[in-house]
Amino acid sequence: MAVVHVALPIHLARTFDYLLPEGVSPIIGARVSVPWGKRQAIGMVIGHSQQSELPLEKLKPIHHFIDQNSLFSDALWRILRWASDYYHHPLGEVLFHALPVVLRQGKLPEISQKWLWVATEQGQATQLHELKRAPKQQQALAALQQQTLSREKMDSLQISGQALQALRAKGLVELQPQTVTAVDWRPCFAVQGERLRLNSEQATAVGAIRSEDDRFAAWVLAGITGSGKTEVYLTVLENILSCGKQALVLVPEIGLTPQTIARFRQRFSAPVDVLHSALNDSERLAVWCRARSGETAIVIGTRSALFTPFARLGVIIVDEEHDSSYKQQEGWRYHARDLAVMRAREEAVPIVLGSATPALETLHNVALGKYRQLNLTQRAGNAKPPQQSLIDLKGQPLKAGLSAALLSRMRHHLEQGNQVLLFLNRRGYAPALLCHECGWIAECRHCDHYFTLHQQQRQLRCHHCDNQRPVPQQCQQCGSTHLVAVGVGTEQLADVLPEQFPTIAITRIDRDTTSRKGQLEQHLAEIGRDGARILIGTQMLAKGHHFPNVTLVALLDVDAALFSADFRTAERFAQLYTQVSGRAGRAGKPGEVLLQTHHPEHPLLQILLQQGYHAFAQQALLERRSTLLPPYTSHIILRAEDRDNQQAADFLRHCRQQLESNPLSDQALWLMGPVPALQSKRSGRFRWQLVLQHSSRRQLQQLLKTSLPAIEALPKTHQLKWAIDVDPLEN
Repeated sequence: MAVVHVALPIHLARTFDYLLPEGVSPIIGARVSVPWGKRQAIGMVIGHSQQSELPLEKLKPIHHFIDQNSLFSDALWRILRWASDYYHHPLGEVLFHALPVVLRQGKLPEISQKWLWVATEQGQATQLHELKRAPKQQQALAALQQQTLSREKMDSLQISGQALQALRAKGLVELQPQTVTAVDWRPCFAVQGERLRLNSEQATAVGAIRSEDDRFAAWVLAGITGSGKTEVYLTVLENILSCGKQALVLVPEIGLTPQTIARFRQRFSAPVDVLHSALNDSERLAVWCRARSGETAIVIGTRSALFTPFARLGVIIVDEEHDSSYKQQEGWRYHARDLAVMRAREEAVPIVLGSATPALETLHNVALGKYRQLNLTQRAGNAKPPQQSLIDLKGQPLKAGLSAALLSRMRHHLEQGNQVLLFLNRRGYAPALLCHECGWIAECRHCDHYFTLHQQQRQLRCHHCDNQRPVPQQCQQCGSTHLVAVGVGTEQLADVLPEQFPTIAITRIDRDTTSRKGQLEQHLAEIGRDGARILIGTQMLAKGHHFPNVTLVALLDVDAALFSADFRTAERFAQLYTQVSGRAGRAGKPGEVLLQTHHPEHPLLQILLQQGYHAFAQQALLERRSTLLPPYTSHIILRAEDRDNQQAADFLRHCRQQLESNPLSDQALWLMGPVPALQSKRSGRFRWQLVLQHSSRRQLQQLLKTSLPAIEALPKTHQLKWAIDVDPLEN
């Protein structure tokens, strides 16, 4: 009897051997049901042999094969095996992470039956005025008298399931199975909708990418904000799709890019699937199946969409490649941008990394010749770069964080019928609630961070662990009722601005105002209308949006970003500033950017305003090189958490001893710690870390790999929560 090696989705860096019954052929990459203790577990076959480290008589037979074929292509299988090794994460968890939840549960990779809501004969004959006391039911029946409704159509029309169920109980509507037939989009593929004329730089970029669209090539599309990167993506896709190939488009956050998704769907007469958090498990499986069979032409999604199987993948596009949300921060801590480059290489297809502010690591790879850079330095159409200037806040009176100079410029732009965008990366009413008598500040005991005041809900919320509590009536220290809000958030801005601009419409966009489905799209539709308007928002407004009527952008409070213990903070601020300022003056109207600060002489601000992001990036790379920081060295962080603020530090001290005693340890290895993390407490757990740095990525990987068996054998390994973070973005 043959032995099959099975990886299980558990946090153990090992595989398990089972006996393969006679007459059954092993299938690498197929799921199997195997005995695991007193229950059955779902595992993945990763290999087979004629022997095991254990005596054969002690091995249990597999129960049965769930799949008759591998769930992974050869290229995707190699990438996942490599990623498990590179990120030092258990193979079983990596393989199952790459599958839809339904497949992790052992179900077959089949699209489940779809259902349609239809009006019954009684429903068709019902007069709508009979439902005037139930407006939502009236709206739903009006739609159903004209057409059938799928779940997607319900969502687009904002028709609730409760209204349909109420109509069903009255016998007015019913559910019917939908006949689904596979349709090959390739014979009918066509480019439709409005095609913008490319300028010379866009045409050059498209030509370069098309010249090598049948092989691997990594292109960095470095285009200033408003330079038309999306139009380059679309034009590149025309050629890819016309050859019958498919495309994968990665975006940082689906909720922030409805305008971009709409442009993709308007341009091509081909199926476009979007993977987002609002999809249920069955719908996610359906996208997985359609991409695997070739029924969908384009899949747009966030980082986990990277693992979607394709029948004929032709290109990968990573939009806003610098965005930190591509890095998974829990569990398997992979970086989707880096794995996307690996996948493109394995699939032998081109990859386009687009950004107005490329990451320093990406620019370093350009310098090394690994990537090739294409520059877009002109704004699309007649748009000109906005005028940028600083407002020195020292000694200035402020009204909810707004200076008199800023209010004056806002009034000037609004009087001309234009829109003003106020950027404040702090949601809520105020970042702290303080007692005016004794100085007590409301603090989350789980995180040792101040609560944020949310006035509208009368709540204090911790934005680190989501702990919530009602606003207290009096100070918990001295009993005073004189509690005051300290600082300014987006909610307070929206409350105060009507006093200054009583006739101007105000739209606030942050996670609190866009939590419900369809709210973001509704806000964007409001912004798209002509007329004076004030936009208030967090970084949700910084990416991917085109606001043709915004002529003034103001950043209200950036000083905290200028002084930080994290060496990446300057890069993040430069990217954020460049992205936000790029929202101004995008449609031929002259734009203006104002930045309020108490430190107008700060060198980071001066270089950004006078020379731009790319000058900053070159200087930052020189500083990183002189201080031996990434990308000129490699980092791995061992993170550990506990509840007593002792075990984690002790565990990491033992880890350091193991690493220092490893024969591969040399003078190029630098260890820092154990030290508390920058956010030293979260959700009631104390967080510690040990930083590993080496000039050679390969040697650092080998050092950790050979040290891990001894580290995993430490007695406290199973008594606390610990993780390995390769190429970390959070220090």
